[in-house]
Amino acid sequence: MPYLILSDLHSNREALEAVMEDAQGRYDRVLCLGDIVGYGADPNFTAEWVREHATEAIRGNHDKMCTGVESPEGHNQAARTAAEWTRARLTEANAAYLASLPRGPLRVEDFDLVHGSPLDEDEYLIHAGDVALTLEALDAQVTFFGHTHIQGGFLLARRGIRRIAGERVLELEPDYMYLINPGSVGQPRDANPRAAYAIYTPENRRVEYRRVRYDIPSAAQKILDAGLPPILAGRLYEGT
Repeated sequence: MPYLILSDLHSNREALEAVMEDAQGRYDRVLCLGDIVGYGADPNFTAEWVREHATEAIRGNHDKMCTGVESPEGHNQAARTAAEWTRARLTEANAAYLASLPRGPLRVEDFDLVHGSPLDEDEYLIHAGDVALTLEALDAQVTFFGHTHIQGGFLLARRGIRRIAGERVLELEPDYMYLINPGSVGQPRDANPRAAYAIYTPENRRVEYRRVRYDIPSAAQKILDAGLPPILAGRLYEGT
């Protein structure tokens, strides 16, 4: 059963629609790693889409901020402004859904879903040292994570931790553990502005990383028209 793995949609309708067109016919179930809203100008669209289509979803830090589960204090000004804007515009049903999402780790079959790290949903796994701190908490051979907006992940072997740089297709070997990041649908930060996602087929032990172009000018203009911080529009073009 192929799974469509999505993370960090960030209220970007254009990116999500492009991903869904590209992924059509490639998956049976949808799993979401959080940050469904925040930053972008279409929070109700992305929230409703996940409510309707995702078999399992967990919360991200922006989902918490945008629904009052967590204070936006401590985040940068652009994130705080976007969270306040989003909270004022979410429908009651969408806000309730986002606020009710569970935290990771969430087990699906024999693999786990987390937003940040298995230890802390708000922590970033960017370097091998970050991953080393999570080793005792890993409870599955394969764990999918988001939060960094960087497609790729890490292979954990006896001799150390190796970065996975978003190879097109990753064949999972039985003797290793994996932390896999599908990348961000709505706001990539790996110097590649194309929307990112992954397809995971457990029976074939195969992860396919995918990227797709989308209408960035339209998504960026919506952010500007909404009065959100211009930096949130500009970074869509740069993928940073």
